Amino acid sequence: MTAAGIIMRLAHILLSAASFAVLASGAVWAGNDGGDSSGQAQVSAEPSTQRQHIRVLAASCAACHGTNGNSVGGTPVLSGLHPEHFSSQMQAFKSGQRASTVMHRHARGLTDSEIVQLAEYFYKQPRHQSALPPTAKPGSDMP
Repeated sequence: MTAAGIIMRLAHILLSAASFAVLASGAVWAGNDGGDSSGQAQVSAEPSTQRQHIRVLAASCAACHGTNGNSVGGTPVLSGLHPEHFSSQMQAFKSGQRASTVMHRHARGLTDSEIVQLAEYFYKQPRHQSALPPTAKPGSDMP
């Protein structure tokens, strides 16, 4: 399996785990059928439940964008990103205006409100400088 395939598989696993965590957390869903007229589930307006829901969604971003949006390379850093920029990029993924291999799928699964709240969440996260681990030298004992 290629590195990209492994990353895609890990992202899928994390998204599945995040979805389960939202359901298991006792989040209250609005409406009799668990959704609104758009067919997307809505979390209750209770602030603590909403914050928890957004943290779970943000955690699913960590597979590619690093913990709290602090990517160590290969994908954009989300922490500290201006909310308007984050939102416009996510809306471009959602509408198909911006090409991607995976992000359009993630963006289409989010409501406009969730995108705005994720933008605020990542804006508030401190940006950390990180370095990739050193590469092994040929013939060394490092794997």
